[in-house]
Amino acid sequence: METTLFRSSVMNVRPEWIDYNGHMNMAYYAVLFDEASDEIYPQIGFGPAYQKTGFTTYTAEFHICYLRELHLHDPVTVTLQLLDFDAKRFHFYQEIWHEDGWCAATAEALSLHVDQSGPRVAPMPRHILDKLRNLHDAHSRLPRPDRAGRQIGIRRKV
Repeated sequence: METTLFRSSVMNVRPEWIDYNGHMNMAYYAVLFDEASDEIYPQIGFGPAYQKTGFTTYTAEFHICYLRELHLHDPVTVTLQLLDFDAKRFHFYQEIWHEDGWCAATAEALSLHVDQSGPRVAPMPRHILDKLRNLHDAHSRLPRPDRAGRQIGIRRKV
């Protein structure tokens, strides 16, 4: 597997995503991140076909940092870097990049592998763990993103 970030196809900001302030509403940043995840999921072994086996993934935590406004029809891509995983969970980091070369937002997610009969968190099958391991091995050679692991809160000077 290549030692580069996954990059989504080009997506454009849609008219229905624009709010009364004239820029993309905050909720649609999550949509862009999610649509990019949907593009890489089949490479890992997840997606609609996998869901029909009785297993799927759920997002347990998702943190977004909004860096710059996006506007109507702005073309963007989303990168994804797998930071960590274990038998039941995976942790990844994403960035939305405008075609002009600036980062509009970052996101960090913790996803769970779920047996839908419970539903309950369950170990992933070997073939998916192998794909995650290969992706993680490639991505672990990349620098850890500065924004990964951020916490939300009001910083006070003492």
